[in-house]
Amino acid sequence: MVGYETHDYDVLVIGAGGAGLRAAIEASAGGAAVGVVTKSLLGKAHTVMAEGGIAAALGNVDDRDNWKVHFADTMRGGQYLNNPRMAELHAREAPARVRELEAWGALFDRTRDGRILQRNFGGHKYPRLAHVGDRTGLEMIRTLQDHGVHQGIDVHMEHTILTLLKDGERVAGAFGYDRQRGRFKLFRARAVVLATGGIGRAYQVTSNSWEYTGDGLSLAYHVGATLMDMEFVQFHPTGMVWPPSVRGILVTEGVRGEGGVLKNSQGRRFLFDDIPPLYKEQTATDPDEGWRYTQGDKSARRPPELLTRDHVARCIVREVREGRGSPHGGVYLDIAWIKEKLPNAAEHIKKKLPSMYHQFKQLADVDITREPMEVGPTMHYMMGGVRVDADTQMSDVPGLFAAGECAAGLHGANRLGGNSLSDLLVFGKRAGEHAACFARERGGVAVSEDEVEAAARRALEPFERTSGEGPYQVQRDLQAMMQNWVGIVRRGDELRQALDALAALRGRAANVSVGGNREYNPGWHTALDLESLLTVSEAVARAAIERKESRGAHFRDDYPQKDEAYATFNILVRRGADGEMRVERAPRPAMSPELQQIIEEMK
Repeated sequence: MVGYETHDYDVLVIGAGGAGLRAAIEASAGGAAVGVVTKSLLGKAHTVMAEGGIAAALGNVDDRDNWKVHFADTMRGGQYLNNPRMAELHAREAPARVRELEAWGALFDRTRDGRILQRNFGGHKYPRLAHVGDRTGLEMIRTLQDHGVHQGIDVHMEHTILTLLKDGERVAGAFGYDRQRGRFKLFRARAVVLATGGIGRAYQVTSNSWEYTGDGLSLAYHVGATLMDMEFVQFHPTGMVWPPSVRGILVTEGVRGEGGVLKNSQGRRFLFDDIPPLYKEQTATDPDEGWRYTQGDKSARRPPELLTRDHVARCIVREVREGRGSPHGGVYLDIAWIKEKLPNAAEHIKKKLPSMYHQFKQLADVDITREPMEVGPTMHYMMGGVRVDADTQMSDVPGLFAAGECAAGLHGANRLGGNSLSDLLVFGKRAGEHAACFARERGGVAVSEDEVEAAARRALEPFERTSGEGPYQVQRDLQAMMQNWVGIVRRGDELRQALDALAALRGRAANVSVGGNREYNPGWHTALDLESLLTVSEAVARAAIERKESRGAHFRDDYPQKDEAYATFNILVRRGADGEMRVERAPRPAMSPELQQIIEEMK
């Protein structure tokens, strides 16, 4: 028998980012005994990389903003594949969640009369993002942690969950291990909340940190939950491209929200070349337009740099492919030009964008107050994930909830900037609340010792092999393949090649070997991550093959136009009874007459 420690909770939260912490706080407030498992250290969640702000219709900068406008913007940005009920709840409840965060101690930037300041962001009609300079995600995590430590929540840091456990049809807990010592842990729980983030490490160029291997999606899939919208992978238009050691690190959209402009090697703002018809009446060619807008001129029109992320990313790729890119394969993002308008521009930039200033100065020796940045698309966010009920966040496995980036439904085909942080707060709260309710109303759970023993032995198999290759090369080959064949621009033949490549990679992953022992062994950790990476990569490729059109973040070079027939359904991915991955179509959730009227009015 393999030894393991056992912990018992009412609610187990897997992930300690914004969604996980907010879920844990709410579940604890509901009287549940709560445990939190985090793959990294508390405070290092990827939420801190969401720098620009929290999207919420507070109306502090432009009083024309309200939840209905936010709802319509979110639906339009998602190409109307969003779950409308989730988009409604998000838009309605985001302002209250921001004010709640403020009451818990979050320090926001302020307007002159003392209200929370809001900035422009791509796809939002009005200045809507409540922010703390360009460190909003960090402030959110700090506030939630400070509030959460007083709730009596157990936190298990540097632990990886290997499998979810079931008692009949319902979830019964999780089995994993301590990454430092390699000791196995069993977590029995009446309800489980997945808040594990996205799949960025399936790609070669990503803003995501090492933890983002798609664990939550893979865990849910393997116990029978449904994945949805997996074809929609968002590439943020602006990641660092130089030097190579920092390639992919995020350059917040807040730079463009504060007046930054994108230029090609010819010094031209190329986004004016390809403005969607919807925005043409809102855009002018005056190069200082973005700056005047951020100063609160309500009559100013939108700068093209604040179009949706999918559009901006594809335009950047076009400039690079056609020979108008920067020396290192990107384009130029210029905020320094505002010195023509402001005598104290350098200090203004340092105040509004302190993290970006220090990031470029320290990592690339570029002073963004004096010269432009080189940027290019980087894999940033997963719109798809576990399909959940809009109100409760429960998956189709009883007792298994999901919130944040690993849950699908809110963002549809493309997420608007800033909606991620408000998503964490709104649906993290709902997931925690309903998980506590589920745990309270249902009886205890039983866990099969044989199932636990089998999971432990599977985890130790890489040590028993002596002739297999190392896991790092398999991971690198997977990332390169996904970047090239399942990236920003896709083709049917390349997607099918990707499936063949994934089958070969799965065979290689099943034979990787690691040396040493279970303590402090990153090779072993990487070997165990491969199952999640392969599962989510296959789900993305299969869903992308099924959607034979271009919509939002999914662009098919062989089907470059939208096909309205594909606007009527979402693509689902399930595990078949034979263990094979199955792709299905499900009708898009119906929109209530009230919400439909809002959409028509906002058009």
